[in-house]
Amino acid sequence: MRTKLIFVTLFALVGAFSQTPQPAPIEGPAAPAYVPGVTYQSANPNYPTRNPFYFEGRIDWNLLKIDQPSNTWEYMERGIHEQDDLEDYASAIKDYQQSIAMNNLTNNTCQIVTSPIPSSGQLNPPPCIFTVRLRLAGLIKQTDPATALDLYNQVLNIDPLRLGVNAAIGEVYASMAEAASDPAKAASLYNQAVTAYQAELALSPVTPLQTQLTGDTANNAHVHWALAEIFDKLNRPSDEMSELNLYLQATKWHSDTYPWRITLAQKRIAKLQSGAADRRPTRLH
Repeated sequence: MRTKLIFVTLFALVGAFSQTPQPAPIEGPAAPAYVPGVTYQSANPNYPTRNPFYFEGRIDWNLLKIDQPSNTWEYMERGIHEQDDLEDYASAIKDYQQSIAMNNLTNNTCQIVTSPIPSSGQLNPPPCIFTVRLRLAGLIKQTDPATALDLYNQVLNIDPLRLGVNAAIGEVYASMAEAASDPAKAASLYNQAVTAYQAELALSPVTPLQTQLTGDTANNAHVHWALAEIFDKLNRPSDEMSELNLYLQATKWHSDTYPWRITLAQKRIAKLQSGAADRRPTRLH
C-alpha cells in the first residue's frame, strides 16, 4: 500500500511539471546571408586572400564553399576540381577559359610582375596566373596545339625560369611535326622542338659543384631521350648518339620512369658506333 502511494505521488508530480509553462527558446541573430566572393572571403580559413599573388595550388573545392565562381581564381579552382576529381574535361576547359578571360594582359586584368612589390602589399591589376594556363594547355595540346603553344609562351612570359614549360613546348612541336604532311614543314617543326628542348636543358645546367656532390654529369633524362628521338627522325646520327650518351649519364644514378629505355639506348649507341645502325625510316612524310 505504501509503495502504491509513493508511485501515485510521483506520477502526480511529473504530470504537474509537464503542465508548467516552459520558457520560450532564446533566438540568436539570423545567420548572415551568403554572398559569393565576400562572405567566405573573411570567414572561411580555407579561402586564401590574394597578397598580392593568387594561390596557384589546388584547394579541395568542397572546402571553399563556393556556389558560383565570381573571379578568375575561383573559376580556376572549379576547373581543377572538374579536371582532377570529376574528370569532366569539357567543363574544366570552359572554366579555365573563363578564368583566363578575367586574368589577361589584353584587357588589362592582370600584369607581369617585374619589380619589387609595393609597401601596400597589393597590386592592381593583380598578377597573371600561370597554373590555369598550364592546365588548359595540357588539356588542349592535342586538339588545338597552336593555342596550347600560345598559353605555354604566356607562362614563360610570367615566369621565364619555370621548369618543364619549354619541354612541354618541345613536345607540342614534335607532335605537330609527326602530323605534318609536308616534309619541309615537319623538319621545321622538329627543329623548333629541338630549340625548345635545349632551352629546357639550359635552365638547369650541371655545374662542377653538382658533379662533385652528386656524381651527376647530366640531368633531365627525358629531354635527352626526346632529343635523341628527334635527331633520329632528322637523320642526324652523331647528334642522336650524343643525346643517347647524355641520357645514359642522366640515368646512371636515377634510372628512368621507363627503365627499358636504358637498355634500348645502349643498343642504339652500339649500332651507331658500328656504322651499321638499323636506321628506322625517317618519318618526315
